[in-house]
Amino acid sequence: MDKFMKLAKECAKNGAERGQGGPFGAVIVDKDGNIVSKGNNMVLAYNDPTAHAEVTVIRKACKKLGTYDLSGYTLYTSCEPCPMCLSAIIWANIKEVYYACTRDDAGEIGFRDDIIYDYLEGKKRNLISLKQIDRNECIDLFNEYKNKTIY
Repeated sequence: MDKFMKLAKECAKNGAERGQGGPFGAVIVDKDGNIVSKGNNMVLAYNDPTAHAEVTVIRKACKKLGTYDLSGYTLYTSCEPCPMCLSAIIWANIKEVYYACTRDDAGEIGFRDDIIYDYLEGKKRNLISLKQIDRNECIDLFNEYKNKTIY
């Protein structure tokens, strides 16, 4: 077994045994194979639905490194990233991800990633009510940001 995936699995097991969240763990390593951060799902521990293992280790790595850009780093995760985690990985510029279990495996133990994937594919539109309002009143902030007048 890959040593980093083994560590991700151990993090997942430890977190689940401690009741911190689901059985998910993740590790971020640099190009030289040094561990930058490791962790597990903390949804139950933090009462935070965004505290998935991947998001948790991305936050730790960014804080440790003093950057939001994790270009050149690799993520190992015990399960295929959900849509939220996949987005966080992309926003962090991580280009290489290794995962063990699949989203179908997660579904088999009660996790509902599939409904989010269905929504993103144009199915299950009744999952959430998403409506645009007041664009004209808010677009000025974007223009100020674009023109660098608000920071």
